[in-house]
Amino acid sequence: MDDIKMHVIARIQNDFKGKFGIPRQSGLVDEMISTIIFEPEYRVDDALRGLEDFSHLWIIWQFSQAVRPDWSPTVRPPRLGGNTRLGVFATRSPFRPNEIGLSSVHIVGLEKTSQYGTVIYVSGADLMDGTPILDIKPYIPYCDCHTDATGGFTDSADDFILQVCISDEMRRQIPENKLEALVGVLSHDPRPSYQKDSDRIYGMDFANLNVKFTVAGNTLTVIDIQKNEPQ
Repeated sequence: MDDIKMHVIARIQNDFKGKFGIPRQSGLVDEMISTIIFEPEYRVDDALRGLEDFSHLWIIWQFSQAVRPDWSPTVRPPRLGGNTRLGVFATRSPFRPNEIGLSSVHIVGLEKTSQYGTVIYVSGADLMDGTPILDIKPYIPYCDCHTDATGGFTDSADDFILQVCISDEMRRQIPENKLEALVGVLSHDPRPSYQKDSDRIYGMDFANLNVKFTVAGNTLTVIDIQKNEPQ
């Protein structure tokens, strides 16, 4: 078998410093802005020529926090409560024979910077800060969009949208340009689906904040926000 060589061409930069709370799929939280920063050897403007004419991208990336020596043919999707097993190839589980992810994101804009060369701002990414990117490709509507597609067990995903309650006092602790993204992330219920304890307090790191919340029924209530100490 031939060796397959892959190169990290870029990394994502955003407000998710840990895995907890990252949207389960791309495109769920449009308010979430991320930056694609190319590795030095790939900071070539000619490689991006024409990209400004597209509205969306496919990102091919590595589940860098899910690398393991073995794999399982079945997994337990969180959306099914964590108790039902499906074939790994019928899910988007990170625990795969090859830990590769695929995400569709909206291009917000390109900017030439003095530090990183040209970067790409995208919305709706479901990647953790620092995630290695293996390739990007333009999204092409006439062949990538399938209006008659069915989504299997994911067709009920809308049932998980929560109402988010944040007091005015706590809202003032959140940077104004991060508030909508945080509310969007919380509304999609960051908890594992098998955890339904209304008394449990959850903590999520986002935008240098530690956000603590509880969930009762369809309502998520933020109970505390603390600024993380710089590391």
